[in-house]
Amino acid sequence: MASDFRFSRSTTIDAPPQRVHALLDDFHEWRRWSPWESLDGQMERTYDGPRSGVGAVYAWRGDRKAGEGRMEVLESKPDRVVVDLHFKAPMTARNRVEFTLTPASTGGTDVEWVMTGPQNLVMRLMNRLWSMDRMLGPDFERGLSRLKTAAES
Repeated sequence: MASDFRFSRSTTIDAPPQRVHALLDDFHEWRRWSPWESLDGQMERTYDGPRSGVGAVYAWRGDRKAGEGRMEVLESKPDRVVVDLHFKAPMTARNRVEFTLTPASTGGTDVEWVMTGPQNLVMRLMNRLWSMDRMLGPDFERGLSRLKTAAES
């Protein structure tokens, strides 16, 4: 079994790439579309660095469902946003999140959302019982649906 994982979902959004990029590049906008933002109504959020782009930082602390963590934009180009994702609780993990934006033939934007990272022994065992697709699939799909709604409105 591989020691790293790669998980992805994609969709087409009827909006230009720059509009979609603005929703990904600015953590303040994630409240509009991220599937995890509504897990804890009392979640504490802090922002640091520039408002958007490389160096923008978002940290959160919430209940057991929301957990605690930090994200930082590592790369921001018109066709790609890369984020360092560091979970601190309920378990620790360091993952890389990439959004790739490609102009669609329909005039919109094809969006691919990818998460990669190392799988420790516990994660490898969990994956045998409960696949990444089953754990993250519904969240990624809900997030992309909400991103689509936000970008198209």
